[in-house]
Amino acid sequence: MHAAVQTARGIERPLTDDLFMLPSATKTRMPTAIWALGFVSLFMDISSEMIHSLLPMFLVGTLGMSTLAVGILEGVAESTALIVKVFSGMLSDYLGKRKALAVLGYSLGALSKPLFALAPGVTLVVTARLLDRVGKGIRGAPRDALVADIAPPEIRGQAFGLRQSMDTVGAFLGPLLGTGLMLLWADDFRSVFWVAIIPGALAVMVLVWGVKEPGHAPVQPVRSPIQWASLKRLSRSYWWVVGLGGLFTLARFSEAFLVLRAEQLGVPVAMVPLMMVAMNVVYAASAYPFGWLSDRVKHRKLLGWGVVVLVVADLVLAHATHIGLLLTGILLWGIHMGMTQGLMATMVADTAQPELRGTAYGVFNLVSGIAMLVASTCAGWLWQTHGPQATFWAGAGFALVAWLGLQLKPQRDLC
Repeated sequence: MHAAVQTARGIERPLTDDLFMLPSATKTRMPTAIWALGFVSLFMDISSEMIHSLLPMFLVGTLGMSTLAVGILEGVAESTALIVKVFSGMLSDYLGKRKALAVLGYSLGALSKPLFALAPGVTLVVTARLLDRVGKGIRGAPRDALVADIAPPEIRGQAFGLRQSMDTVGAFLGPLLGTGLMLLWADDFRSVFWVAIIPGALAVMVLVWGVKEPGHAPVQPVRSPIQWASLKRLSRSYWWVVGLGGLFTLARFSEAFLVLRAEQLGVPVAMVPLMMVAMNVVYAASAYPFGWLSDRVKHRKLLGWGVVVLVVADLVLAHATHIGLLLTGILLWGIHMGMTQGLMATMVADTAQPELRGTAYGVFNLVSGIAMLVASTCAGWLWQTHGPQATFWAGAGFALVAWLGLQLKPQRDLC
């Protein structure tokens, strides 16, 4: 028998552990606040990707870092963001407020951008990268919980798909703008980094003035969710989603290695960001349609196909010998992202109580953060000691393990 929970909009729906139910496909208007959150993500990703699409080459070519050091930095940076999310998510549950933490996180991200341009050496770049990721960590879980709070449950997959799609539009506009400025300014990294400040500031302004927090209290107010008892209240299917998320993160190491692979295959430095543009165009174009599809088909089936696409992408990238194969692998990587990223966020929302959604996203990202640190460090070590093929073969191997884990999910309800 399923317990019933009340959503942010007062709609009663069953809280179920069955991840394989066919969700309803009713027609419901997308809330304006979801669009605003999408534009916030779009502007911040333009800002971040203008820098991050160039940063691996700046670190290796200009500052002299090794690929192993880049892998460690990327692993620490991304895992820092994901680990911080657990605390910000719990805090958002404790306060019953999400927006203030999101504003703080986006503001830190915007304030980190001038440090990249000012950095005379590795130390300040590392500081800026970590500050940027701390900001991402602070805003991530509260923002995702805010999306789940605002979106009607019958179009939750579409809402996450829309926000992810707009986020990814920024992720390809950023590298595209970076490429144009690099060509215009003769590979002047620092000048491009200065321009990245502008969209970062716009993201904060849209969030402050364009998003209103839902005027409701948690269904069952929690005195402090930072307790073992609160974690025990989360369903068994939620913890299964957490385990799958960790496996997927092991398979999907930092995209910095896609940038390095492009450079290694002879793509000119100024043109390398175009590879990321191509990936993110596909990601942006596919995220919303797959979000729409996730409201209508079984989640396990869609997730399984996403993992298969990742395996193929890794194998193509491992054996690419020219730009055509490289581009094919990168485009497949983008399709896999569109199929799985919004879907995983939807699965977390569907298996967690509304009053514990911040905690649920935080814990999910804590596990993913540890996996990201391991994955990026291993990817850098494999690249340096055995070559890029080994890095992508390892990614394919972890993806296959995740696919097998998905097949072992019991076919019965676990309530």
